[in-house]
Amino acid sequence: MRKEVYSLCFMCSVRCPIKVVVENGQAKWIEGNPHVAGMEGSLCPRGAAGLALLNDTQRVQSPLIRTGPRGSGKWKKATWAEALDYVAEKLQAIIGQHGPQSVVLAERTQLATHVSKTFLRAIGSPNHCTHDAICKGSVNTAGRSLFGYTDAQMSFDYKNTKHIVFYGRNFFEAVEVKAVNALMEAVENGAKITYIDPRVTVTATKAHDYFMIRPGTDLALNYALMHVIIKEKLYDAHFVERWVDGFAELQDFVQPYTPEWAERETGIEAHRIVNLARQISKQKPSVIFHFGYRGASHPQEIYLRRSILILNALMGSVEAKGGLFFKKGPGEVGGKPARKLTEQEGLPKVDVVRFDKVGTADFPLPDKNHGVAQMLPMAILNEDPYPLKALIAYRFDPLMSIPDMNQNKRALDQLDLVVTIDINYSDIAWYSDVILPESTYLERLDCVQQANGLKPQMFLRHQALSPRYDTRPGAIILKQLAERLGVGQYFPYETMEDLVRWQLEGTGFYLEDFAKKGFVAYTDKQIFWDRENGIKFKTPSGKIELVSSLLEEAGYPSFPAYEPVSSPPEGQYRLMVGRCAQHTHVSTQNNPYLNELVPENCLWIHTKEAERLGIKDGDWVEVSSKVGSGEIRAHVTDMIHPEAVFMLHGFGHQARSAARSFNRGLADGVLQENISDTIGGSPALDETVVTVKRLH
Repeated sequence: MRKEVYSLCFMCSVRCPIKVVVENGQAKWIEGNPHVAGMEGSLCPRGAAGLALLNDTQRVQSPLIRTGPRGSGKWKKATWAEALDYVAEKLQAIIGQHGPQSVVLAERTQLATHVSKTFLRAIGSPNHCTHDAICKGSVNTAGRSLFGYTDAQMSFDYKNTKHIVFYGRNFFEAVEVKAVNALMEAVENGAKITYIDPRVTVTATKAHDYFMIRPGTDLALNYALMHVIIKEKLYDAHFVERWVDGFAELQDFVQPYTPEWAERETGIEAHRIVNLARQISKQKPSVIFHFGYRGASHPQEIYLRRSILILNALMGSVEAKGGLFFKKGPGEVGGKPARKLTEQEGLPKVDVVRFDKVGTADFPLPDKNHGVAQMLPMAILNEDPYPLKALIAYRFDPLMSIPDMNQNKRALDQLDLVVTIDINYSDIAWYSDVILPESTYLERLDCVQQANGLKPQMFLRHQALSPRYDTRPGAIILKQLAERLGVGQYFPYETMEDLVRWQLEGTGFYLEDFAKKGFVAYTDKQIFWDRENGIKFKTPSGKIELVSSLLEEAGYPSFPAYEPVSSPPEGQYRLMVGRCAQHTHVSTQNNPYLNELVPENCLWIHTKEAERLGIKDGDWVEVSSKVGSGEIRAHVTDMIHPEAVFMLHGFGHQARSAARSFNRGLADGVLQENISDTIGGSPALDETVVTVKRLH
């Protein structure tokens, strides 16, 4: 029997709408949902590899309880009752001795995140955090400081843009299929791409203009662009006068930051900076300065991301076709969104200080909805603000995602309980006391996706086929654990279908409505706010705050003086990390299809630097930093700035049962120092300086 199931991919966090072809209980084919504009059957390599994930015999097949030392790979196969009872008993003892705040749940943001947050609130812990700060916490804070909106509440009208500028946003390798298709359509219609990065990525090769900028100096470039735009009156004067607060202060501030000054700092010729300002201003407001996805490179990250958003404001590209827009929810057309468990009446509020101190004088500005996950190892080791004793890692690997892996291991060793909910043998799963295996996205019905945008919609991840192994949806696992802890009343469902139907109550839509196309829409018309009187900024002033009340009230300047970025000493390099189209962060390296395409990472190093060090292409080299070292093959190339070296993130796995990826390549977390942008909240993943030497 053949059937077609409309669902959502989950090989990365984009959640592209998909169609799954199932024959006799077997998934035979996955493609982009043809009913979704911009997908039309398209899928990236990771999406196509969903079939390999489903059928992978090396994923976790049943609950496991550790029997040997942590990381030894010695496990006892357990029933679900045994594993959940074991975890519940351990948690009860920890909570009884140290309080509920001693429990942390860290996850990669997903459709069931409202379930995770409910679980922690129900037991009385404030310590829910996500990967978001590690990826883009400073982008989030920058957006709120100017507009009152987070980055997740904003997007871009790629299809209608006329010029887009990317700052290291490797758009054509960190693939979002619908957005890529939309931008390529714009390019076919004459749009231009400018790309700025110390490394020649695939996106750089697609750009009409590429700037090989000196690492860490993007803010200098943007100050100079603002200087030119304001001096030559290239900005949208009417928009700025109507919607921008603090323009006069910005005008005074950028006066010293000339293109000639920026040339000395960035290595980009002054005339090219002037030309970019002039060229993009001719296409305003249908232009985009892209604020990035991973905004976690340097300690002053928030100011770079603010400067990118300010450039959009100067161009008047906010709420403009071809520019930046705020995502519209169902309330714009009189509708109601899907319910979340966190909205239940009677769910306890937790007022205890968080482990990462977000919301206190230490970290006043980062978003409490996500926290600052990279503070976890320090909080554990220092028992500050209190002892942490249990970690539940849900689709999140702190070992490989938080910088300084050696410190992370020392911290985990201080915990009484480490539990992982995951599909694969991730490194944190391998280091856990209990693994609770989740069903893959093809094997489960999931929570409703509230997809706000120019046209607010809801999508559903339908279950395409029965689980291959003894696995369960994460929302069911957490409910069953909550019941054992005596807080099951906050999880009013027995099955995922029950939960979805509960979420849809009051929306006017029903589970059956999603079967035909995989989604439902609140309206068929795009919603742009009136640019004269209708833009709803969430700042105290109701305008774009260049002089930010959020920053200033916390004691931080809106326009900090530029701090020159020194070149590394001779023989040392700034370590840069990034993505490729074939892998998602740390989660897909063992996938049979994707592992064959990119089995390990290598170290990009500039040709002249390699010659000076006696390194040839393909040589094994040792890379060392203040916190660790490792071995990796060298890739000698002119396509990177001489002050930098680069490696793909996500390799060097130590989980032996994930045999394809075991010990292949080098983990960047071994080398990276745990440094943060203490204002915005992101780690500084490209701030570490390393040495490189050839191995004989």
